[in-house]
This record gives sequence, C-alpha cells and structure tokens, in this order.
Amino acid sequence: MSIEVKVPALPESVSEATVATWHKKAGDAVKRDETIVELETDKVMLEVPAPADGVLEEVKHAEGASVSADDVIALIGEGASASAPAPAPAPEPAPASEPAPEPSPEPAPEPASADGDQPQSPAVRKLLAEHDLDASAIAASGKGGRLTKADVEAHIANRKSEPAPGPAPAPAPAPAAPPAAAGAREEQRVPMTRIRARIAERLVEAQSAAAMLTTFNEVDLHAVGELRKRHKDAFEKEHGIKLGYMSFFVKAAIEALKRYPVVNASIDGNDIVYHAYYDIGIAVSAPRGLVVPILRDADQLDFAEIENSIGEFGQRAKDNKLTMEDLTGGTFSITNGGVFGSMLSTPILNPPQSAILGMHGINERPVVVDGEIRIRPMMYLALTYDHRIIDGRDAVLFLRTIKECLEDPGRLLLRI
Repeated sequence: MSIEVKVPALPESVSEATVATWHKKAGDAVKRDETIVELETDKVMLEVPAPADGVLEEVKHAEGASVSADDVIALIGEGASASAPAPAPAPEPAPASEPAPEPSPEPAPEPASADGDQPQSPAVRKLLAEHDLDASAIAASGKGGRLTKADVEAHIANRKSEPAPGPAPAPAPAPAAPPAAAGAREEQRVPMTRIRARIAERLVEAQSAAAMLTTFNEVDLHAVGELRKRHKDAFEKEHGIKLGYMSFFVKAAIEALKRYPVVNASIDGNDIVYHAYYDIGIAVSAPRGLVVPILRDADQLDFAEIENSIGEFGQRAKDNKLTMEDLTGGTFSITNGGVFGSMLSTPILNPPQSAILGMHGINERPVVVDGEIRIRPMMYLALTYDHRIIDGRDAVLFLRTIKECLEDPGRLLLRI
C-alpha cells in the first residue's frame, strides 16, 4: 500500500514553501520519523519525516519546486523492501543540439539559467561554495538533469579517495583566445531564496511605514573588560560557557527599557501598546540570511542563562533548526555588526518593534578620562527608533542609560 507524504501545515502567514533538499531518492528504504526532505519557507526550514517504514516509491516535486500545505510530495510503499523495483528513472536531459522534450504532466524543475546550469538548492549551493567546486564538472542524477546534494557529496567523497596525482606533463600551448572572449564579462542569475525575499520585503516595509531616526553615542568598555578578565575563568568553570559582552548589553538594555518604557512599546493602529515584559530579539547571521530569535522574559535571566541562550541560538541558526516559536514576537532588538568589523551603521527597525540597538566594533582609541588622555576600548552605539511614538529626548536618554550601565557595571547589580 502506498502512503502519501504531504507538506505539513505551514507557519501562520506563510503560503508556500520551496523543496530545498531531498535526503532520499526513489527506491531508497526509509524508516518512520526519518527526515526525508527539507522545505524552505521565508522564515524557517521544515523537516518532513517519513510517516512509516518502507521504500520511497516516487518523488513528486523536485528540489527547487514550490509547494503548498497538504500538497503530496512523495509516495512511500509501506513495508516494502528496498530491493523492490523502483520506478524507471527520469530520462536523461537531451543534448544541447536536440530540441527540448515536451513538458510532462508532473511539476517540472525551474528553467535553466542563462549559462545553461539548472537552478540549485540552497544546500547544493552551500556545498559547492564550501569546497570550491564547479557544478558543471559533477554528474547530475536529479530529475531533468538537476544537481542534487547527494551528487555533490558523492563527488567530494570520490575526490578524497583518489590518490594524489603525480607531476603532470607540461601541457601543449593553448591556442590564443579569440578577441571577443578576452573582453567577455560573465553574469550568473540565481533565484532569490524565500528568506532573502522576505528580508527584503520587511526592510522596505519598515522604511515606508515608520518614521525612523537614529541617535548615536559611544561607550568606554574598559570596566566591562576588566570585570570579564577577573571573573571569566570562574564563570566558565561554574557555568560551562564563556562570559561575553552580549549579556552585559542585554542587561543594560533591559535597565534602560524599564526607565523608558515607550522604547519597549509598539504601535497598533491608533494605539500605543506598552509591554510589561522584555522579549529581546538577538540578530544572528545564518547561512540563509539574518534571523532574530527571541530571548523570552530576558529580565528574569541571569548572565549565564543569557550567554547560554545566545550560544544555542547561534548554533541552531547555523544548523537551520530555529522554529517559528523562536522567531515570533519580541519587544526590542539588538544587532551586533561589530563581529564583522563594522565601525558604525544605522540599523533598521524590526516591525512592529519601535527601536533597535546597534553594537559595533571595539577599537582602542585615545579618550580623555579625568582630564588625561588614555587609550580605551571604545564602541560606537546606534539606536534607531520610530519617531512617531518615541521623542528624541527619550531616545537620547535611553542610549545614555546603556552607556552609563556599561561604563559602571555595578549599576546593573544595584539598579541605580
């Protein structure tokens, strides 16, 4: 008996997904609850498990295809043996000199790009980039000549098993390239991923819907650095994680939000919604783009809990394991461009939030301290806010509060 594998219920506000990676091919044995395919939405990656033990009889949607909730994407022969005959493979792609075959009734892969390559899934593109591989040099077994993740992994494994080549004979002189080729300029066109398209949409939406303004300040992180230096070993031994800067910034932001609650508010129609809780979004760079998982009730977390949560978010983002629950909500966000070397930037709001704090690189600079010039680790801070509900005075004082808490970390403990 054949069992249908369907697209699961998609997250709220998500209407379609893209078939990202098939982990099994037709004829492969599968086990119940084993992930057989990953779907990419504009927010998260969804893993689709096998509903029963058996054999994957048919793949109905190739990598790169768009699907909706409840679409049938595969058939599994329940209880069948892996040796059972699999359906005939898809015909080989026609040579370039022959006309293209007539379209089949099944969903066809996306059209080839201008340079003749088939569109590649995010997983395939990532592998090609990581190993500096040329897609055209790898045999493709996917439907319609599509290159799959399994093709790339097999190519990498074969390459590693091959003996190191000896000295190659000197090649014969190549004929001179025609003049036109010497001045040719290549282009590559790839489809925008769903999450990249969603990021672009939200950024444009934020700029058109809010009255964004940014205020700046700088903070001397000498005291925080000294505190970390004194206690980092004991902290790591006690909690099993390093004491970073981000937990100090989260704590300082919460203290400032308590003093200036309008910065923690949002607009809903003609109303201002004040939030009596502190759900802090932490921007994290992931292979699919920037994501902002949420630290729930961050005011109730200690330094170790904050560092652990941020570390877990980073790893899960890298592995595409963040869920909709991780990314939903938030009353205020923090983004750290300093990890990439940014000196100064103006972050963009994360709607419906009304403010976002931008951290930047820590650089030693000469500053005046008690009338003397000293070298201190300095960071520029940026607060972008929605001027519709946050006045400049509140924004400036909010940022100054963060500066004061970080320059005298004792304030975070004494709440002064």
